[in-house]
Amino acid sequence: MKLAIVTAYPPSKVTLNEYAYHLVKHFRQKEDVTELVLLTDTTEGKKDVEFTEAGCKITIKECWTFNSYANILNVTKAINQVKPDAVLFNLQFMKFGDKKVAAALGLMLPLVCKLKKIPNIVLLHNILEEVDLGSAGFTSNKLMQKIYGFIGSSLTRLILQADTVAVTMQKYVDILEEKYNATNVKLIPHGTFEIPEEPDYKVSTSPIQIMTFGKFGTYKKVEGMIEAVEKVRQSTGLNLEVVIAGTDNPNVPGYLAKVQEDYKHVPQLRFTGYVEEHEVPTLFNESAVVVFPYTSTTGSSGVLHQAGSYGKAVVMPDLGDLALLVQDEGYRGEFFEPTSVESLATAIENIVTNETYRTALGKANYKAATAHPMSKIADMYLESFETIISKKTKSSVAVV
Repeated sequence: MKLAIVTAYPPSKVTLNEYAYHLVKHFRQKEDVTELVLLTDTTEGKKDVEFTEAGCKITIKECWTFNSYANILNVTKAINQVKPDAVLFNLQFMKFGDKKVAAALGLMLPLVCKLKKIPNIVLLHNILEEVDLGSAGFTSNKLMQKIYGFIGSSLTRLILQADTVAVTMQKYVDILEEKYNATNVKLIPHGTFEIPEEPDYKVSTSPIQIMTFGKFGTYKKVEGMIEAVEKVRQSTGLNLEVVIAGTDNPNVPGYLAKVQEDYKHVPQLRFTGYVEEHEVPTLFNESAVVVFPYTSTTGSSGVLHQAGSYGKAVVMPDLGDLALLVQDEGYRGEFFEPTSVESLATAIENIVTNETYRTALGKANYKAATAHPMSKIADMYLESFETIISKKTKSSVAVV
């Protein structure tokens, strides 16, 4: 199979590029895949496809740009040129842009593939029905939220024109089937990027690192976490370091720079900036606790799966998709009230002052993470493509 993947890809700063990297890493090792064609966004740096494992040929075509109205034409042209056997779209609603028209035009691409009779699957990482538009940084205006809801429903119907829409949580399947009468939705879990050997769960205590990882400024804000750790320092006397790993959300440029300036008086506060893929293991291994300072959620959390794969204890808000992941996939953590610094401080303190409890959480999360390795997820997509191709073949024979 010559498989094309429409996605952002490292060193891109567009969302979901890290997920694409790990999908590609495992797809290329599958015997059924003879060539991978990456239809990616344009980047200044060279695409990261230097894998150590043996695998199939990878072809890269940079054919779209964030917020370009021409993406639908350029990606379609690229698909016509490479003639793939199947196409996988790695999507969320603002994948192609944060401007409404640019975003909508990009999301028409699965329909284009269907009209061309090219087997296609959309991996949809979130659905707007489960996004708090205010907390997630879209809009707090009630009228605008209704307008966004209408636009979101229209875009969802566009996406559902794909042969199969894969979502990462059972709740998403239920909503799409009930609201849109969809019959082509399938649950394929998020998966865990890397499954290292089980760790020994020991961490450095000089200092104890409290880490968060992501793109910050909208519904992921770090001020409360910094203040919570200060409270824990005062109440316990422990040597704690706060590590803010990642970058600004594209919608909130300058956010982390302002936080860094506002909290420059706080000791042992480190901002890593963009984290390269090869730096991720060290980042997690050196951390004692991974915190999710979210006020909302917009899909299954890749960071939670990463934290689990490194056997880390986590502190999470008791809301939305994170709470569902605990229920559905077996992750464990300390919960806190999303808007309460006191609650977050208590959750962090409960872990850093109890080594046995921290280790138990880490072991539970490692077990949950290892249940869905990325190699298994890649197999699930290939099986879905085989089903689609088989149906199309039978339909063609029936017509003849």
